[in-house]
Amino acid sequence: RYYFVLEEGRALAPFMVTVTPCDVPIEWSILMHKASAVFLGKAMQGDADTQDVSKSQKASSMVSTIFNYKGNSVETYMGMSSHSALYMLEFLSTERDTHITVYLTTDTTSGHLYPELPMEPRVDVIGIGHTTVTLAWKHSPSVLQHRDNIQYCLLVNEKHNYKSLCAAETAIRSSGMKLPPTLALSLSPHLLEPQQVMILSNSELSIINRVSSGEVRQICMGTKNIYTVPNLSPSTQYYFDVFVVNLFTNASAAYTGTFARTLEEPEPEVMELKDGQVIQLVLDGENKKFYSLQYQASHRKVQFTFQLCHGQVQVHIMRNGKTVASENISGLRYFSLKGKLLDTYLVQLRSTESNSSVKVQVAPHFQKLLFPLLPESLKIKSFSKLRTCNSVTIAWLGTQEENKYCVYKKKIEEDEVWMELQSTDRCSRPEAQQGSEKVMCKYFYDENLQRAVTTETIKGLEAGTLYLFDVYLFGPSGIPVRYHSKVVKTRQKC
Repeated sequence: RYYFVLEEGRALAPFMVTVTPCDVPIEWSILMHKASAVFLGKAMQGDADTQDVSKSQKASSMVSTIFNYKGNSVETYMGMSSHSALYMLEFLSTERDTHITVYLTTDTTSGHLYPELPMEPRVDVIGIGHTTVTLAWKHSPSVLQHRDNIQYCLLVNEKHNYKSLCAAETAIRSSGMKLPPTLALSLSPHLLEPQQVMILSNSELSIINRVSSGEVRQICMGTKNIYTVPNLSPSTQYYFDVFVVNLFTNASAAYTGTFARTLEEPEPEVMELKDGQVIQLVLDGENKKFYSLQYQASHRKVQFTFQLCHGQVQVHIMRNGKTVASENISGLRYFSLKGKLLDTYLVQLRSTESNSSVKVQVAPHFQKLLFPLLPESLKIKSFSKLRTCNSVTIAWLGTQEENKYCVYKKKIEEDEVWMELQSTDRCSRPEAQQGSEKVMCKYFYDENLQRAVTTETIKGLEAGTLYLFDVYLFGPSGIPVRYHSKVVKTRQKC
């Protein structure tokens, strides 16, 4: 029980009491003693005579309950008081030990300690995705008046909605998680940068920019009243609570929370791979979608080949559910794997850029591969000292197998260089290169890889002009492998 007497000298004084249960439902009441506050004060101090005491016993029968509430919602009572009354607040927890916050004020006209809620204080779900939920709510009048010290904070969890920020804090504490004393949940919003996220894991509360996982997430987003919650799990029910927080006083008011279930992740379509077959995939990088290929081994040793045509691709290979290879590929990449007959391989491909394209082949190790063996590097080198006004000398590496190499040239402008190098399809045949001219073709190889290099001088060029040179390697199957394009400018004066 708590007693209070409102200031004397005013016939009627307004007052307001706000009580926030931080855990289990409670029962609370406001009782009023109709008696002189001065007399009651003396009676309590023990300096009243016997006649006064009998009066105080009569006074005790003049107690009336002016407000009573049972539940776990934040409740506010506003009333007018007479200065001759003594008030009593009674709190009772019927379930277990708990804690609450209580706020009493007679200043009901100026800015309240608690931020105000709008007329319809509910959170609306305006969009649901596989891993995101978009929420919106009406602005608090306090945000519109005091933008500097008011902020919205969102609480996300998988259990239930919370009616107050201190209720969420109590639940986190009771679940055995540690809350650093200097960074209790309800005191934290002013420490957060916009878009930063607090993750509560089993050990410690930390503020990080990326959401990974956590029992409860608190996201403070300043004064924005639309927010898309990222990094959720598909097909999972989440509960969302929005609080408007006064950063100067740490007091908060809760909107009516909501919940939503994220969409189910569509099962990725699995394409069957057959021995020796080459397939080309165009990967959509915008949606970060995985493309799945399945292969059942017809031999213990198998070889996967990936030829990147455009962009950048992440490759993940699993054998019987266990990862055996994972990396980002560029150019041509071979994976030689050894397992058992009839092992099941699952290949997952994902573009790490906007759009990518890749060719894939799998075959038993002994089978003749459609893709040729590759040199150590697919770079073309040009020699600055051998450059003249009408000729350029280039060099490239070969392999230990005899292959055909063809050189193509194309005249380009300064402002076309970046576009030409970015948009090249490394799987395309030379005929697809618009404006390109074949310069020459030659066969060569060397069993000593150190000497497997060739040079070529291209003549008949224009002075002070930019040229794009391409070299294509044609293996026994005729599938071309394109070296990295080289841009060289002939000398202006000789």
